[in-house]
Amino acid sequence: MNEPTDLSSPDQERGVLFQRAVILGTCTLVTILYAMTVTIANVSLPQMQGALSATQDQITWVVTFNIVATAVATPLTGWLVGRFGRRRLLIYAIIGFAIASLACGLADSLGTLIFFRVLQGVFGAPLAPVCQAIVQSTFPRHMYAKAMAIFGMGVIIGPIIGPVAGGYLSEAYSWRWVFFMIVPFTLMALMAVVAFIRDTSTRTTVRFDWTGFLALSVAVTCLQITLDSGQRADWFDSYKIIILTCLAVGALYIFVAHVTTTERPFLRPALLKDRNFVIGVMLMFIFGLLNFTPITLLPTLLQNLRGYPDSVIGYVLAIRGLGTLAGFFFMIVGSRIDPRWMVVAGFATQGISGWYMAQADLNVMLEDLFWPMIVQGFGVGLLWPSITAITFSTLNRDYVDEGTAIYHLIRNMASSIYISISVAVIMRTSSQRYAEMTDHVSPFNQNLDLPWASRGWSATTTEGLSHLGSEIGRQAAMIGYINSFYMFSITAFAFIPLVLLIRWKKENALPALKEGEENVRD
Repeated sequence: MNEPTDLSSPDQERGVLFQRAVILGTCTLVTILYAMTVTIANVSLPQMQGALSATQDQITWVVTFNIVATAVATPLTGWLVGRFGRRRLLIYAIIGFAIASLACGLADSLGTLIFFRVLQGVFGAPLAPVCQAIVQSTFPRHMYAKAMAIFGMGVIIGPIIGPVAGGYLSEAYSWRWVFFMIVPFTLMALMAVVAFIRDTSTRTTVRFDWTGFLALSVAVTCLQITLDSGQRADWFDSYKIIILTCLAVGALYIFVAHVTTTERPFLRPALLKDRNFVIGVMLMFIFGLLNFTPITLLPTLLQNLRGYPDSVIGYVLAIRGLGTLAGFFFMIVGSRIDPRWMVVAGFATQGISGWYMAQADLNVMLEDLFWPMIVQGFGVGLLWPSITAITFSTLNRDYVDEGTAIYHLIRNMASSIYISISVAVIMRTSSQRYAEMTDHVSPFNQNLDLPWASRGWSATTTEGLSHLGSEIGRQAAMIGYINSFYMFSITAFAFIPLVLLIRWKKENALPALKEGEENVRD
């Protein structure tokens, strides 16, 4: 801690307050920058799909592999801080992030874009944890709550600004400007870090479990590739999927065997002895499943099936951020409420939003999606702080750093996995329903000659068959989206009973949280 203890004059006190304010502002700016990139690309997915000649499952790799890269790279933060220091690491990460963002905008193929999105996730992974550590080391304990509340606003504001700006730029220019826009902001953040951040951390030689880390990374990566390409490769009828599955299982076995036998593993088994931590990680896994799925699926639905422009889609996604902001403020006002009830309410609102979105059809209007997105965002605002409080409420302070790394790893893994599963459900359902509906296309089907078939549908002409096939494709895809939203809703409701396993004592909540704040570093 670098806390001033003796302020001999008002001028000195004002100077210290100003210094703290600019550090907090700089760290918040960096966090907003990173949070923007989480959602800014989603709104342009349909345009990227057309420009890069990608299928629906392939274009989601732009999102999922970025999330996986962030998840895998996050546990390295502590080791990197020990080697380079907070300030140097932050500078290197921002520079790498800017270069990767620029390269994303210049990509001329889907493979190249995914590669640089992976680099963007790797360089972006340390930004939030390092900034959080800097804020915590700058402010005294009695100012933690206010400082972290302001810092946390960056995580909320970023997903509001990102879709709006991304939607406008992609519509006015092209999807490439979604990434080009990030570069000036990174330069601003870089100049602010160079000017105002001073490294007060102590460099140490941190021992890192590379065997466990690499084994887990291989397992996660192979699992993600399997889920992303499984539907297209027809799952286990493909040797590629079989090999990837075997690699994932083998790497996971090595990881489990290693952490149970080595002296200082990546994940210490003692963490699993804490009941609330285990349940909290499970709840965070469910939260990760639900978090990014709607904002990844809706852009392709609204543009491909309804023809809405990118700018309008951006507002639909941004409105979720307003719901998250409302949930965040509700948590502040209701801080005395048992967090278990907040978790129940959070998952319930997620389930309700998914159920409501599942009632949509091909005539869905934007106003039909505003309220479910607000409700979904509100649930996010309730769940994040509540699950965090529960997870670390009883955890031994010696395990907080490792627990935090696992906590964020699980969340990001779950997000990428569920997006891939949801897309697979959409594609499989669409292909099945398309085949079923085309069985009824025949010159002898009198329904095709009815007055309501006014779009040139015909089973006797090439043009008519083309129009008919397009409409059947739209209807089949919509059924796929509906099934995916139903799955989303059922998932949210199904895991609410996990809350019954949590042990919560009010008298232990505040000390535990303070302890977590003190130890969640790097």
